[in-house]
Amino acid sequence: MKLFLSILTMMFAFQCSSLPTSELPVKSTVTLSPLEYKLDGKTYEGFMAVDSSITGKRPGILVIHEWWGVNEYPKQRAKQLADLGYVAFVMDVYGKGILAKDHVEAGKLSSANGDPKVLLKKIYKAIEILKSNPNVDSTKIGAIGYCFGGGGVIELALDGADLKGGVVSFHGMLGSKNLATGVKKIKSKVLVHHGADDPFIPKNVVETFVKTITEAKAPVTFVSHPGAVHGFTRPGAEKHGLPGLAYNEKADYASFESMKDFFAKNFK
Repeated sequence: MKLFLSILTMMFAFQCSSLPTSELPVKSTVTLSPLEYKLDGKTYEGFMAVDSSITGKRPGILVIHEWWGVNEYPKQRAKQLADLGYVAFVMDVYGKGILAKDHVEAGKLSSANGDPKVLLKKIYKAIEILKSNPNVDSTKIGAIGYCFGGGGVIELALDGADLKGGVVSFHGMLGSKNLATGVKKIKSKVLVHHGADDPFIPKNVVETFVKTITEAKAPVTFVSHPGAVHGFTRPGAEKHGLPGLAYNEKADYASFESMKDFFAKNFK
């Protein structure tokens, strides 16, 4: 398997806007619609983003939210993906209407879904929903995730999911218990954007992740952003009052542009 790993500092020749990438405008033809679904007797509510000005089938991208739940942030990211020409579906990990009020509750909710088998069952259900959308080319699927969701897309890759678009993790969890056994199962291309100064991911966990994917020659590109901590794509992250959680404009723009290029190439 061809080695796609590169540990590097991303230096893009572009100027950052005064707006975080998540606040960049999208076309008026982009709509976001709630979609209720059930799994094991529990009700969930995801959101489907589509650009009505585009006709015909197009690639679909799954969006997995942070540990806070399905708030406005992943919804906006889905709309941006639709603006780029994809259909995007924000899955719901916790259940309809369940949002964390603070980081303590967020920790409990994410921990309750910490078992990869539990999380993967929910992810695969969401992928089925995305594929069933009439605007989606079911042979062209990708996924992105932030923080908790970033760990989710890595789990998806480690489980051997074969997604043409690949998966992108933004400041995601790297310490999967399936890493050692799952790394050789990876079929999808993986792009990991990590904050070099992220205190939420211990250095030894980062080193183990990098060493494991390197030795396995897995199709993984690992990008470390200097000076960035956890949640670097998330405007206002520092307002939560957690040390090591903050927005970083350079890392935000670099990772966003990288994601766009990644999907454009993979979906050709």
